[in-house]
Amino acid sequence: MPNPHPIGRLRAPEGIERLFNRELSWLDFNRRVLELAADPMMPLLERVRYCSIYASNFDEFFMVRVAGLVDHVLQGTMPTDGTPPHATLDAIAARYRDLQAQLEDTVHGQLLPALREHGIEVVPLADCTAEEQAEIAGVFDQQLYPVLTPLAVGPGQPFPYISNLSLSVGVTVRDPSTGETRFARVKVPEVLPRLVRVGDRNRFVRIEEIIAAGLPMLFPGMDIVASSTFRVTRDADFEIQEGADDLLEAVERELSRRRFGDVVRLEIDEAMPADMRATLIDALAVDLRQVFATRPPLDTGGLSVLARLPRPDLRFRPWQPQMPARLAGDGDGAVDLFAEIRRGDILVHHPYESFAGTVERFIEQAVQDPDVLAIKHTIYRTSGDSPIVPALALAAEEGKQAVALVEVTARFDEERNIRWARALERAGVHVVHGQVGYKTHCKLALVVRREDGGTRRYVHIGTGNYNPSTARSYTDFGLFTCDEAITADVADLFNQMTGFARPQGFQAIWVAPMHLRGHVVAEIRRCAVEHTPARPARITMKMNSLVDPVVIEELYRASQAGVAVDLIVRGICCLRPGVPGLSENIRVVSLLGRFLEHSRAFRFASGVQTTTYMGSADMMQRNLDSRIEVITPVHDTETRNRLHAILDLELADTGGSWELTADGTWMRRVPQRGDDPVVAQDELMRQAASAAGRDAGARLTRREETAERLRPFDRSERR
Repeated sequence: MPNPHPIGRLRAPEGIERLFNRELSWLDFNRRVLELAADPMMPLLERVRYCSIYASNFDEFFMVRVAGLVDHVLQGTMPTDGTPPHATLDAIAARYRDLQAQLEDTVHGQLLPALREHGIEVVPLADCTAEEQAEIAGVFDQQLYPVLTPLAVGPGQPFPYISNLSLSVGVTVRDPSTGETRFARVKVPEVLPRLVRVGDRNRFVRIEEIIAAGLPMLFPGMDIVASSTFRVTRDADFEIQEGADDLLEAVERELSRRRFGDVVRLEIDEAMPADMRATLIDALAVDLRQVFATRPPLDTGGLSVLARLPRPDLRFRPWQPQMPARLAGDGDGAVDLFAEIRRGDILVHHPYESFAGTVERFIEQAVQDPDVLAIKHTIYRTSGDSPIVPALALAAEEGKQAVALVEVTARFDEERNIRWARALERAGVHVVHGQVGYKTHCKLALVVRREDGGTRRYVHIGTGNYNPSTARSYTDFGLFTCDEAITADVADLFNQMTGFARPQGFQAIWVAPMHLRGHVVAEIRRCAVEHTPARPARITMKMNSLVDPVVIEELYRASQAGVAVDLIVRGICCLRPGVPGLSENIRVVSLLGRFLEHSRAFRFASGVQTTTYMGSADMMQRNLDSRIEVITPVHDTETRNRLHAILDLELADTGGSWELTADGTWMRRVPQRGDDPVVAQDELMRQAASAAGRDAGARLTRREETAERLRPFDRSERR
């Protein structure tokens, strides 16, 4: 097996750090999301949507990454990168405040005025007409007052528990007869929209303002001295300890504890009185550097109400994923998917190509086929509308061997996955709940079919989750193959994950945590060895994040050997490109757009050999050391060439991409003077529509338009 460990550390030029800080690099990623929100070339409601995504991203960042740094401070330990956690927390706080100031300028200086010009307004309660205020009073009486619960602090009334990510109205209340003053909290109901429409136009009032106006009804006979909004973010991460006898029970115990995690962020209205601010800081025991004063609204994620308005003139043109030409048939869905896979591997690219017509159809056809003997599937994240889980249950009921490996520790999807696991078990599916210490992050579906007096295996290996919702808004690759070496490897891996066996080697696929890193290192080194000026080598790697120092070290060495290295990294990149003597041959590009770039693909090309791979793994320690990941080779020439063309197109993008400089700045890429911008995602939509014989701008049916408008927007770092 190739040695996965570095053979010495390259020295960067004097005064230059070799690696960017992981957390600060993530902040740069979210800054790029915010740049999209500020881009006047984007449709207006899509800019509002980017603000919502930006806010949701930060919620998870504080719940997980900042919480981890706070734990290091409390325990007196050092993160693996060797940077003192105090220093990183200080840097995060400073950059976060800067980003929030930019967000406020974007929302209040650009988006709200532009929305007003298009007849969409978020108005202060005081600016409402008498008729509108009467309507709002009715909303308070009928919808809000019955569900609000004021919680005061005083003798026998301890400070109330503030739930994670909940918005609250803090109130200072005084008894006019005694002069006694108390603090009280009113939670804004999470089941109601953050913006309440008034009248028959698109005029909205923030729900917290309506609650504040109704406080006299909640505290009758008392004087309302002051009121202000605040929002709490808590540590929401957890780890299951080795030795847990029942993984499901252990996860459920940790989920109940998550509710009471330490406070890692306190957002307050910038106009909050000083005494109320001091009360909250003391009661919540929050570090001052984690307190952030903000111009309302505190959570711009609430603006998603506006992003979903039925205004197609202010949104991206609706996109309907296309059927791949080989699977389209005559429109009646009669093409035999197994027969097509036998003809040659099939690469699908979502959301340009249909998830329902390919991945879901693969499982559904397997369930219906009397010659299919077994179906095995990994489930990391899925959604309530997925037909895959019910299909597995039906397969079990029909006597097929149905196996589901459900990862019950998939962050923030734990409760849903536990419900799926128990439902599948009741239906007779063999369910495995993952392994303590290793998340099952690989995306695999295996079908065993009786053919020609024996059996043949078919597999789907993907880069994204088996989730119909995210498949409409995340870009991912999927490979269908019946290659004997690959399918035998996948079958062996399933047996190792579900049984009790020592991991063995594989013929074709790369598997983490066993040897995936070692294979990546070996391919990088091969390109460095085989590179010559006459026959230059080239490495192209596309991933969500590049953090692993071992892989970065090898890429530096390849650059020093003269290899051209192109990296497409959507999010975190700790590698520093363009440094003379270290990484001058490395280019790092980040591609963002209407779809979330989520696919992972790797090309290692030299004059001797070109190899191509795709799969579930990012180049991060957590993926390579503590997750079960699968990277598969792409052997079929047509499939490989298509994958290469996609990578080259994305590297040429000048309409929605940034390039990382040696000093850590992400520069927006623009076309050369006189050239039209290359927008990779638009071109891929055009190609998919052309291949399906359809105009990319064709109108959708009313049902398709409704589905497009209502598609969920998941947190963009939740993978």
